Amino acid sequence: MRKIMGLMIIMMALLLTACGSKSEETVKDNGKLKIGLVTSTGGLGDKSFNDSAYAGLKEAEAKLGVEIKYVEPASVSEFDDFLRQFAESDYDLIIGIGFQMTDSITKVSEEYPDSHFALIDQSVDRPNVKSVSFNESEGSFLAGALAAMMTKSNTIGFIGGMDLPLINKFGNGYMAGAKYINPSIKVFKSYIGGSSPFNDPAKGKEVALSMIDSKADIVFHAAAGSGLGVFESAKERGIYAIGVDSNQDGVVPGTVLTSMLKKVDQATFTVIKETKEKGFTPGISEFNLSNNGVGLTDYQYTKDQISGDKLQKIAEIKKDIISGKIDIAKKISELK
Repeated sequence: MRKIMGLMIIMMALLLTACGSKSEETVKDNGKLKIGLVTSTGGLGDKSFNDSAYAGLKEAEAKLGVEIKYVEPASVSEFDDFLRQFAESDYDLIIGIGFQMTDSITKVSEEYPDSHFALIDQSVDRPNVKSVSFNESEGSFLAGALAAMMTKSNTIGFIGGMDLPLINKFGNGYMAGAKYINPSIKVFKSYIGGSSPFNDPAKGKEVALSMIDSKADIVFHAAAGSGLGVFESAKERGIYAIGVDSNQDGVVPGTVLTSMLKKVDQATFTVIKETKEKGFTPGISEFNLSNNGVGLTDYQYTKDQISGDKLQKIAEIKKDIISGKIDIAKKISELK
């Protein structure tokens, strides 16, 4: 009996070993990572932040062969549950989009220490979180400089979704860039606010019209879906608007002067690519002018309306920012 039991134990051990090896080999051969993405409120169709993140996710699916799934929370209160669902389903990387996700990523990453998370647009100091930030001030400085060179009324405007430090990085950079070109320029600043600050086109239009009535002839928005209302008002009144995050130049061709690109698609793709190729690593990655993570578009619909000397000036300013010759933090501090 002992011999029989001993043989059975040996056979079971060999079977388990073989199963283990087969499982590891299958994972290795398959090579597919499961990537879950939780959009910010407003979901897809904003032609801005969420759409850009989704584009990066789809690029990863096409080029890296990862398995993807995305969800679109209707409100901030749904963030936690969606993140937990991905963690419970053993997704290899769970990506949260937007600064509004900060508290939820912090909480859920603590609840699931063996899961890996990435937060796009804010920082969370956790050993299982990869944070991605952008230097919005640099790209917005260029947008402000261009606006100052293009305005005919010497008055421009900025509309943010909410009065928050992150959104003010756009507004302050824009104002500093404008005043770098023309210290006497007038810059209006306002916010959408309310219950849907980043998904209220009607309010975006209302705020923009108020600025236009006060002589602003170029309006830059950092308000995601609410910015679509800004574009509508600009088209109606025959002025320029400046888009944000993704390339919005084609939303209203000829009306959108340029867009301040915050390459969320590039950041999303890069985080997935690094995880696939090198394994997950926590920490912070910044996207800025020097690594082409922020910047302006190529003016597809408006280049003929911008003189060559202005384009050359923008190129020079970009070079000076990257080299450190222009200290944007100092320029912003001088606004106060």
